[in-house]
Amino acid sequence: MSEKKKSAYAEAGVDIDVMMGSLQNIKKDVKSTNTEGVVSEIGSFGGLFKSPGSDSLLVSSVDGVGTKLKVANMANIHDTVGQDLVNHCVNDILVQGAKPLFFLDYLGTASLSPEVFEAVISGFCKACRENGAALLGGETAEMPGLYPQGEYDLVGTIVGTVEREKVITGEKITEGDFIIGLPSTGLQTNGYSLARKVIFEKAGKKLDDLVPGTETTFQDALLAIHSSFLHPVMAVLEKVDIHGMAHITGGGLYDNVPRVLPKNVDARFDRSTWEVPAIYKFIEEQGSVDHEEMFRVFNMGIGYVLMVSKDDAETALEILKANNQQAIVIGEVVAGSGKTVLIK
Repeated sequence: MSEKKKSAYAEAGVDIDVMMGSLQNIKKDVKSTNTEGVVSEIGSFGGLFKSPGSDSLLVSSVDGVGTKLKVANMANIHDTVGQDLVNHCVNDILVQGAKPLFFLDYLGTASLSPEVFEAVISGFCKACRENGAALLGGETAEMPGLYPQGEYDLVGTIVGTVEREKVITGEKITEGDFIIGLPSTGLQTNGYSLARKVIFEKAGKKLDDLVPGTETTFQDALLAIHSSFLHPVMAVLEKVDIHGMAHITGGGLYDNVPRVLPKNVDARFDRSTWEVPAIYKFIEEQGSVDHEEMFRVFNMGIGYVLMVSKDDAETALEILKANNQQAIVIGEVVAGSGKTVLIK
């Protein structure tokens, strides 16, 4: 029996299938820790917990920046990754309609560099101010021998709140809903292990080389700050009944959108409705990466999606535009089995 061919991402050191399999394996164990306040299950974008003495829910999420930090180190630019982390966490709890309350950070390193530390924290502070969240605290750990000298890792935890009756679960998503896509500013914070392998190892490019077909350097393209979609999406929520949302992170459209879909529908995306940014085309061609795998590893130009009724789509688009957020209809909800379908 022939072995299954490894994906390009797995060969770069990240196997999504192994991760998803382990997630299923630990669900029962994690559920055994539930206390009375737990409302959601593991696998949601954010965890829901009932605030004692209130009908409001606390929503939390934890994440990291990943090997985008390698690029930050190469460029010696460290304030943007702090913004990346805060915005990523904000978007995760936004999926359920939550506003952030506070953010906590962890920075681990072999030996602390004051200049790097202060730059990272300034990025945290900038993004927290923009998102209306307090930087409540954090942990800085120096561990020589665990981290390579000169490198560091970042992890962030966010806590927000949403009224119970306003939680967005995706259960309202129904056949005929329109899917609105909000463009990403770049790779956001996912897929960098594969991107670095292709760009710097296989293609031999440098940070100051231009991405073919653009006037943008690889440094600027790879370090583009992960957008926060909080303010424009909250503006839509004030006027429109959003049926479901998804933050397009690791796993792309294929793995993230099904996290909010009912089991009787599919999210069908029309790839021709948006232009895939040049950097993804470069990675696909230079790395000989399968086209479908590209859509599972990267966001491919779509950072966030909203699902609304057909009748509300125009209003939602107008509100997004009024809040300086580009957006287009990129698909439709159809009868199915809870998966993402991409058509040309």
